[in-house]
Amino acid sequence: MDTLIGDDGIAVRHKHKPRYFLALGLFILNIISTIFAGVLWAGHNPFELTHWHYGVTYSLLLMLFLSAHELGHYFAARYHNIDTSLPYCLPFPIPGLSPFGTFGAFIKTREPIPSRKVLFDIGVAGPLAGFIVCLGILIIGFLTMPPVEYLYSVHPEYLLNGGHITTHGMFFGDTILFSALKTLFIAPDTFFPPMNEIYHYPFLCVGWFGLFVTALNMLPIGQLDGGHVIYAMFGEKQVRIGKFIWWILLFIGLGGVAGLLRSVLQDPSPDALYTVLQTGLLSFFSWIDSFAPWFFYCWNGWLLWVFIARFVMKIKHPPVRDTSPIGTTRMIIGYIALLIFILSFSYNGIYFISPNGMPGALGF
Repeated sequence: MDTLIGDDGIAVRHKHKPRYFLALGLFILNIISTIFAGVLWAGHNPFELTHWHYGVTYSLLLMLFLSAHELGHYFAARYHNIDTSLPYCLPFPIPGLSPFGTFGAFIKTREPIPSRKVLFDIGVAGPLAGFIVCLGILIIGFLTMPPVEYLYSVHPEYLLNGGHITTHGMFFGDTILFSALKTLFIAPDTFFPPMNEIYHYPFLCVGWFGLFVTALNMLPIGQLDGGHVIYAMFGEKQVRIGKFIWWILLFIGLGGVAGLLRSVLQDPSPDALYTVLQTGLLSFFSWIDSFAPWFFYCWNGWLLWVFIARFVMKIKHPPVRDTSPIGTTRMIIGYIALLIFILSFSYNGIYFISPNGMPGALGF
C-alpha cells in the first residue's frame, strides 16, 4: 500500500490492484501439481493422462485445506482493512523434494500491522480455519476406511507374500490427534493400514499432512503464524518461548541424524576410522536405545527449520505499534490454537525404515 498526499494535504492510502490472473494461474497449476502427486501416492504413473483421475480426490482435498487456511488469513486481514494480496499457491510437482505436490500457499500484507489485536486475528485465523477443515477430512477418512483389499489392489505383490504388508519404507510420523481419532473411530478388530501405507488413502494422507502443516505454521518463531499468535498474546516474552522451541527442534533433529548414523554403522568395514566410530558410537547409541528408542526416529528435517529460524526468518517477532493487551476472549482462542499445535505436532515427521529395521534415509 502506498501513501499519497492529496490536494488538501491529507494523506490518502492507495491500495494495490489484486492480481487475479496470477492468483488464478497459480491455483490451477497447484491443482495440476497435486493431481500429479496424488497419482503417485495411488501407485500409478502420473505421466499417463489416463491415470490422472487417481489423483483428483487427493488434489481437491488438499486444495480445500490450503484454501481454508489462506482465506482465513485473507478475510481476517480484510476485516481489519489491511491491504493484502490474494492467496498465492506454490505448486511444486517434484516428488523427491515435495512429495505432496505443493509448498503450500501464502498471502502478503502490504502495510504494517497496527496492533497486537489485529496481528492476533490475522495470525490465528489461518490455522484455525485450516484445522477445522483438516479435522473434518480426517474424520471422514476414518469413517470410510476401506477393507484391506483396497491396499492389495495398490500393492498386488503383497498377495504373493501371503498378504503380508511390508514393515519398511516411508512412514508418516505420530501425532496425538491422529492416534486419538484412530482409537475413537477404528474398532480393534478392524483393518487399519500401517503408517507406511497411509499415503494411499487420500483422506488420511491429506488429513495427516494438514495436521503437519498446521503444526509447522504454529511454531512460535518469527513471522510464522505461531510467532504472530504468541507475540500478540505475550508480547516480548515471545522471543524466549521461540528460543525454547528452537532448542527442542535442534534436539529432536539431531536424533534423526543419530538414527541415520546408527543405521550406517551397522555395516562392517575394514576402514580403521569406521571401526573406531562403530566401537564408540554404537555402544553409546545402544545406551540411548535402552530408554529412549524413539529418539532415533525423529525427523531430521527439523534441522532445516532450525537453520531457517536462526539465519533466515529469525526467532524474534518484529514489534507492532500498539502493544495493548488483546483481551480475555482472544487469549482463550490463543490457548486453543496452542492446544491444536500440541495435538498436531509430529516429532518424527516423515521418516524411513530400512529392511533391517533401522532408520535408513533422510526424511523430507
